[in-house]
Amino acid sequence: MSGVKLTPEIVLRAYAAGLFPMAETADSPDIFWVEPSRRGIIPLDGLHIPRRLARTIRKGVFTVRVNTAFVDVIDGCADRPTTWINPVIRSLYIELHEMGHAHSVECWREGRLAGGLYGVVLGGAFFGESMFSKARDASKVALVHLMARLNAGGFTLLDTQFVTEHLARLGAIEIHRIHYRRLLRDALRRQGDFFAFNQDDDPLRVLELAGYGRRKRDGDASGDA
Repeated sequence: MSGVKLTPEIVLRAYAAGLFPMAETADSPDIFWVEPSRRGIIPLDGLHIPRRLARTIRKGVFTVRVNTAFVDVIDGCADRPTTWINPVIRSLYIELHEMGHAHSVECWREGRLAGGLYGVVLGGAFFGESMFSKARDASKVALVHLMARLNAGGFTLLDTQFVTEHLARLGAIEIHRIHYRRLLRDALRRQGDFFAFNQDDDPLRVLELAGYGRRKRDGDASGDA
């Protein structure tokens, strides 16, 4: 999109249409729009939480916060050998955060940011953008807290864009673009509350009440049902 002024409002309209922006590299000046034929999502009752991860959460290894270090989170996500987060993307999502549409979930340990994730909220959908870890399990703990927050707030869609091996182990599945568009339309009719989750609540308990693990127990692995 060289020569076109990309604004946060345009980005939000793109999300509502099923697209999201990317750059080829951190140094690329251009942005392009992506709409995969098969989209990654994590069903809100389908997160896989290994026992060791559950123990880490119960022990309170990390202090989990929201929106206290958004810029540091996006910079942490970009701090890798290859990234699609260029200066234009970085600036846009910081603006979206300032508008209240982009949020970070952060894991802190001994006063330092150990990992986290960020994404965009629109209606009842959360569009996960990226995550990073500087300490073992930090991004996974952030994801569990995000999932509890989405369930508590009445969200219906967690979009991961693609399914990586890492996300697949946590319960991400691929669905066809047509199926995704149906889920997106339904989510956009709703109004999720990202702050309904009480920070002092047990995220594992919130997920249990929401039916966590039901999909795995029922043996639904198709993603196209």
